[in-house]
Amino acid sequence: MSDPLPDPATEVLDDREGIPFVGAGPGDPGLLTVRGRALLEDADLVVHAGSLVNSELLDAFCDHAEQVNSVGKDLEELIPLMRDAHEAGRTVVRLHSGDPSIYGAALEQMDALESEGISTYFVSGVTAAFAASATLDTQLTLNEVSNHVAFTRPQGKTLSPEEDHISEFVRMGDVTTCIYLGTHAVRETMDRLLDDGVDPDTPVAVVYHASWPDEDVIRGTVGDVADAVEEAGYRASALVVIGEAVTGGGYERSYLYGDWANGGGEVEQERDLDSSGERSDPRDESGGTDESEIDADDADAITEGSTQ
Repeated sequence: MSDPLPDPATEVLDDREGIPFVGAGPGDPGLLTVRGRALLEDADLVVHAGSLVNSELLDAFCDHAEQVNSVGKDLEELIPLMRDAHEAGRTVVRLHSGDPSIYGAALEQMDALESEGISTYFVSGVTAAFAASATLDTQLTLNEVSNHVAFTRPQGKTLSPEEDHISEFVRMGDVTTCIYLGTHAVRETMDRLLDDGVDPDTPVAVVYHASWPDEDVIRGTVGDVADAVEEAGYRASALVVIGEAVTGGGYERSYLYGDWANGGGEVEQERDLDSSGERSDPRDESGGTDESEIDADDADAITEGSTQ
């Protein structure tokens, strides 16, 4: 009998030393990674990002541990807290919302801990843009529609007007622009886009609390979405997605599937949106691809997630 395969969830506990900076995911506890869950279940102290982390996740996976809300605490308070607990032999987890590498301010904490002699490491999480894409039932990249994705934020206290490139991304045409930390500035952002010559009919979706129980989606355009967001009263915790990929329409079949699915030739796919903004299924009745017909080169493309 062969030896059992190692458990990837628990193996990380043995392989890495120090304090892990774990991505909690966008909100749904089911979108926490397997490794993240294992680390939380093993923790004695969890320093978490307050209301940005779903309390249901905390209750489900680390109710046994001491939980400290990091909101309102600066580095001078957080670093000694985590350092002292770690040096006392307690298992510490720093829990960020989404993925710590996207607007997480994680590295400055990690550098500060490293300067105190405490090792740290990242454990990836699901970022809000991916949860929003799933909610919208579309891809952020679509063949002949969107070849690029931009993660950005609007100008404000942290970002100067010269550092705000949202208009540049949107005007490129084949970019899906995902705006973090910008719910409060939807009106100002859309006004700047219009002033910069962006087509007012460019699709926009504002996804509030993507993957949470109270998730809400506002669909509109650059010209009218601000009114809807203000009417809903949202000022935080939403991701703004701009670009044609929002509709899930207008794409062409990839080279990988086009000929097999349609008996030859590429067919442009149009998605019909009903009055609620939901779309009909664009697939015809010709059936799916017989994957047994895929040759070795195409198999490599599938492995790499290629849509070209």
